[in-house]
Amino acid sequence: MQLFDGQLEKIRLQKLLFLLSQKQDKPVYDFIPYRFGSYSYSANADMTAMVTHGFLAVDDKHFTKIDTTNYLHQLKKPDIELLKEVKSNYGSMSGTALMKHTYTNFPFYAINSEVAENILNKTELEKVNACKPKSNKTILFTIGYEGISLEEYLVRLLKNDVKVLVDVRNNPQSMKYGFSKSRLKNYCASLGIDYVHIPEVGIQADKRQELNTQNDYDKLFANYRKNNLSNTIKYQSKILELLEQNKRIALTCFEANICQCHRKPLAEAITNLPEFKYELRHI
Repeated sequence: MQLFDGQLEKIRLQKLLFLLSQKQDKPVYDFIPYRFGSYSYSANADMTAMVTHGFLAVDDKHFTKIDTTNYLHQLKKPDIELLKEVKSNYGSMSGTALMKHTYTNFPFYAINSEVAENILNKTELEKVNACKPKSNKTILFTIGYEGISLEEYLVRLLKNDVKVLVDVRNNPQSMKYGFSKSRLKNYCASLGIDYVHIPEVGIQADKRQELNTQNDYDKLFANYRKNNLSNTIKYQSKILELLEQNKRIALTCFEANICQCHRKPLAEAITNLPEFKYELRHI
């Protein structure tokens, strides 16, 4: 904001942040393909927080820096150089020009664009359409959100053409941005992914204490198989029905390590149902 004279259009800001992220070894933000191309929910949440705390002002189209702090002096030299490079290369581009540039160079991020047909030629549109995941194969996926951003998580779902996200947490609340039930449902809906919560196949928090070793997890899941999975066949069958109806669904919980998450024994129980004849894949 400081480099761009204190004000940026929201679309330009998102595109410039995206182009900056492509130059960073460890990007500060990840992005999804959204209505106008690359978009970070997390970046927008940070901008909104800065408005709340009086650092920025916002209107329908712009963010404006209203405090007087010189933040460039607080950055490391390599970060300042990257910012200056982004401004030098792209600073004179309009929002439309930035969209066209990102669409042609990063076509995956244009797959959900509402304006791609207006700013791309036929060849460029074909490249975008080629990036759209397409599969008729029926697959039961599982995914954890530990250690990844909301945007990376959603991109994994998109790239695997997941149609329905099945939240199998007993308590679908999270301190991690974007992963509480209502927010996650809304973010999925914005990308055309349905959300279903089935808490009956979750594990209650009081049973997840003192999990320090893999042996602790194995004991927990042995108890889960005996006392939950044996009594929730109808909910497992409901998940199988969702799979048969939608072809590509994903069970989700927190843990990144599939061997430390109940979605693994749950998925295995579903694959053992007599009607299951599909593929199981952890992503």
